[in-house]
Amino acid sequence: MAKPNPHRPFTPDPGFMALWPEGYSGNAVNGLGETGVRRPRMVWWAPDPDGPVFGEMQKWFYAHEPKDPDLMALRTERRAIIEAPLPDLAATPVQRTPEEWTGALARFVEAGDCEMTGVARLRPEWVFEHHETDFGTVIMLGVQHDHAELSYVPELRGGIEVTRQYCRAAAAAKRVAGWLRQQGWEAEPVTGPMTGKILMIPPALECGFGELGKHGSLINPEFGSAFRLGAVLTDAPFAVTAKRSFGVDAFCQNCRVCEDACPPFAITPDKQTVRGETRWYVDFDACIPYFAETSGCAICIAVCPWSRPGVGLNLADKLARRAERIADDPGP
Repeated sequence: MAKPNPHRPFTPDPGFMALWPEGYSGNAVNGLGETGVRRPRMVWWAPDPDGPVFGEMQKWFYAHEPKDPDLMALRTERRAIIEAPLPDLAATPVQRTPEEWTGALARFVEAGDCEMTGVARLRPEWVFEHHETDFGTVIMLGVQHDHAELSYVPELRGGIEVTRQYCRAAAAAKRVAGWLRQQGWEAEPVTGPMTGKILMIPPALECGFGELGKHGSLINPEFGSAFRLGAVLTDAPFAVTAKRSFGVDAFCQNCRVCEDACPPFAITPDKQTVRGETRWYVDFDACIPYFAETSGCAICIAVCPWSRPGVGLNLADKLARRAERIADDPGP
């Protein structure tokens, strides 16, 4: 039996809901129910909220965000990181093998800039409709949450931890892009949470960061869902890193932890078709009012069993052993 949810029942703020554009659905923008593959469209986190349909609701989100000094300091820090200029492009590109380029990313983990790196070939369906890029490779970067701090969500203390890691992810992306430019290769950082040129979860899945969980976020055996992403687009000749599968999909089929913890019932028990792919999907229209009122929520990634320190690797190992037993003894 699920534990009582202290955040239910949830009634959306009337002021926020009054700004909802008539007849508009974020799920439709995201492509829910569409059977054809297409590029994504911006629905939230617009860099300039004056233009998009949901812009007024995004402004409400900013206006109702707690003006906590630590949170505001992190917002200022992140803005400074993003606005800082990149180094000039070196005239002569450094030459390495693709494997050497990818291996060189380890320096950023060793330096503590991030905890994960991976490389994927950029696909057109990952690029937002309002953007174009000539880059063919995307470097993914992951920064781990302090789970003890994250566990305070949806309270402000947990939100500060989320913002702190977005700062780290932005800084890591800028450092990697700067390093590549100093090596003579074009590079462009992509940072969250604002909508950039590309989706970040699909290339993170492709490069081996983990699998998609029922809560719509990545699940990684080392860090669970308690991490954030940054990316770098480049033309440097990196070798791709392998995609990984370790039993998350089957686990999520039978787990209800994030479903039961979600205040607005935005997480559903079944996969849905989104832009031609059947996958886990979180109901945007149900999620966003609570997200806006709590400055980001993040309950689902905090409660995910995989996110608890020391659990993920043991759980992945257990699922791998189970899969081996099934393969060895498929039954009648």
